[in-house]
Amino acid sequence: MILLLLTDGHTLTREALRIGMEAAKDVAVVGEATTGDELLALLETTPADVVLLNLSLPGPDAFALLPALRGQYPQVRVLAQGDLTNEHYVARAFDLGVHGYILKSTLPSELLHGLTTVAAGRPFLCSAIGLALLGRFHTSVPADSEAARAALGLSKREMEVLGLVAEGLTNAEIAVRLFTSKRTVETHRQNIMDKTQTRNTAALIKLAARQGLLPD
Repeated sequence: MILLLLTDGHTLTREALRIGMEAAKDVAVVGEATTGDELLALLETTPADVVLLNLSLPGPDAFALLPALRGQYPQVRVLAQGDLTNEHYVARAFDLGVHGYILKSTLPSELLHGLTTVAAGRPFLCSAIGLALLGRFHTSVPADSEAARAALGLSKREMEVLGLVAEGLTNAEIAVRLFTSKRTVETHRQNIMDKTQTRNTAALIKLAARQGLLPD
């Protein structure tokens, strides 16, 4: 059972989130907070596994709240919820200790998947942000493709595969586009993760942002 704390400044939004999450058999909503200060106070008396942290909470800036939250309650996993897909904003949230990032428009099914993923100790980035950031990365590559390839340690074909993944194509669709087999595409995708030492899209985006490979 995942013990979840909800945060949002709007009562109706919190109610909708609570109803949606309580419908899941493996999630129990153990508390709600409307501000960052309320959240920290609530955590003093309420055991929780995951905090769904709205980055637009009233009061102190959420980025100022995160160091205190992570410092005082390092065992609590944090799934951030925001409006922005800007790669620097998302990367900053991860740098300050969040374990996952979703958009407020994320569907309940993906929100639940994000909660279970971060509760299990793995990072999470919602698909809409992942595809948007990878798409920006792909369009930025031609300006300095050799430098980008060298930084990531990828071959030209792997860069092509990465770009098509960013467009949302499946392995089968990529195989057709590149006139190769689905198995070869799967191998390229695995090589991309191996060479960059990343396990998922969220980690790959964070690495690319830190190396300056994403456009401003």
